[in-house]
Amino acid sequence: MTPFSGGEAAVPAEIANAVDATGVFSLIWLLVALPLLGATVLLLLGRRSDKWGHWLAILMSTASFVVGAALFIGLLGRPDDDRAIKQHLYDWQVVGTFNVPFDLRLDQLSMVFVLLITFVGTLIHIYSVGYMSHDPNRRRFFAYLNLFVASMLLLVLADNYLLLYVGWEGVGLASYLLIGFWFYKESAAVASKKAFVVNRVGDVGLSVAVMLMFATFGSVTFEGVLGRADQASEQQLTWIGLALLLAACGKSAQFPLQSWLLDAMEGPTPVSALIHAATMVTAGVYLIVRSNAIFDAAPVAAAAVIAIGAITLIMGAIIGSAKDDIKKALAGSTMSQIGYMILAAGLGPVGYVFAIFHLITHGFFKADMFLGAGSVMHGMNDQVNMRHFGLIRTVMKVTWITFACGWLAIMGVPPFSGFYSKDKIIESALSVNVWVGIITMIGAGITAFYMTRLFAMTFHGREKRWTDDVHPHESPWIMMAPVAVLAFLAVVAGFALSNWIVDWLAPVTGYEPADPPIPPLAISGIVLVLVVIGAGLAWVMYDRRPVPTTAPAGNWLTRAARVDLYGDAVNEAVFMRPGQYLTRFLVWFDNRVVDGAVNGLAATIGGLSGRARRLQTGFARSYALSMLGGAAVVALTLVLVRL
Repeated sequence: MTPFSGGEAAVPAEIANAVDATGVFSLIWLLVALPLLGATVLLLLGRRSDKWGHWLAILMSTASFVVGAALFIGLLGRPDDDRAIKQHLYDWQVVGTFNVPFDLRLDQLSMVFVLLITFVGTLIHIYSVGYMSHDPNRRRFFAYLNLFVASMLLLVLADNYLLLYVGWEGVGLASYLLIGFWFYKESAAVASKKAFVVNRVGDVGLSVAVMLMFATFGSVTFEGVLGRADQASEQQLTWIGLALLLAACGKSAQFPLQSWLLDAMEGPTPVSALIHAATMVTAGVYLIVRSNAIFDAAPVAAAAVIAIGAITLIMGAIIGSAKDDIKKALAGSTMSQIGYMILAAGLGPVGYVFAIFHLITHGFFKADMFLGAGSVMHGMNDQVNMRHFGLIRTVMKVTWITFACGWLAIMGVPPFSGFYSKDKIIESALSVNVWVGIITMIGAGITAFYMTRLFAMTFHGREKRWTDDVHPHESPWIMMAPVAVLAFLAVVAGFALSNWIVDWLAPVTGYEPADPPIPPLAISGIVLVLVVIGAGLAWVMYDRRPVPTTAPAGNWLTRAARVDLYGDAVNEAVFMRPGQYLTRFLVWFDNRVVDGAVNGLAATIGGLSGRARRLQTGFARSYALSMLGGAAVVALTLVLVRL
């Protein structure tokens, strides 16, 4: 028996109705305003808030979660078809027929994101107090965390695509600031710029989509676009859908705009957890699911979503299988798991709900593992190379146990949370296209391999591989308490939400039961066998056998995975080098042709002037001779004319 059933939570109706009666829905704006206020205060006060700034940031994030919880209870007291609440704040853009209000929208879909962002975000804030305790710029770090949370909340609460775009750009700005927080490190500075530039490519997609919406519907509000999607042609909706997909590829690090995600690990580990679990990379999934009416009516765009998700799913898994940096291995995992969500979102009504379901469970177990990786780094003097770990479970037992919960959850081992959400995606994929379903099953086996590799190399093995000057130790309670909460949710969230999430989200996303070619129990059995095979192979290779501290050369696929399957090389060859050659040609053309013509004309005039200047000698006899010669020429001319 789950805590939820029939779309209703285990909250007495009297309480839900009482909360609704208090006018709690007038407080929707506080969800964004509170963390934004925290960021503003900390940035304006500067060093004067160093001693208490982090507590203010935690208070603002926590308060936003409390408001969100109250709003959630209020929604539970309303009928399914009356859970979309719009709050009008003011008229924002009014130019002729272009009217875009500053409206916030709270419904079942945005409510799920609000709770995930504020809850997981608050836990990451708390964890950061310990992780960043010795950083002299901790106050600024927490200001950026608050800004990140506020931007993501604005993104998911916006009631129109233009306001969503503001939150979208705010998330991009916050990620740039946090990835490059240690900007004095060249690697961090380069990584932040790379994330910023690659995301700008995706942002072009969203801006084009907004313009196409206005050109097609004369509106950019959700009602004006999604409510009238059936009035547009399939071709128009296809172009809008493809532009939205490009935007999602940028924010959610999907092929071909995935290259920034692994480099983003240069930021502090709490940033990685926030980006990968609760905010930035989930934005693309939200955008596609929110725009479900467009993709339902544009099968070509929906097929492209499936293809992108499937490609990234496998790419991320392969990359994660070869990385020795613990954070980059987890980053490859995020690429793959977001690929599952994007793929599910492309499946249409059979997959929308489960894309969000897996997003929720992934938010818990991936935040658990990233913060667990941060705990390992904290105890290992910031080392990230898993080949220098081994047997850490003997000295960091709490980290080992909590990380194990995330490890089992992401592999989909029952009854851990990933089992409930990922298997549903696989069932849905098989019901739409058998080959797509097979890809998701193969991805499950590779996931088990690379996650077991990471777990075994870090916590197990035959011997410790760290040097004598490193003394692993358990992290302080303020770091491990949030990790323990996330580990608990990684265990129970899938079971607790499995019978509730469909009824809750269906009114917004639509839902059609999957009809796979084989029974769901058989699918789960096959997937579990693949998981056992993948995990067993990794266990034999990285636990039963000695792991060298220096990575061997490996086969061609391993070498390719270590360089991110040549993603950077392709970008360099296709985009960077041609741009450099074009720039060099333009510089040459400017110097030789444009400047050459101008400088050549100036030199010609200067040369003629120099020669003419020689005629001015300053001698009277020369001028008299010139006058005589001129008179002779005039006289001769007159004579010739008369003749």
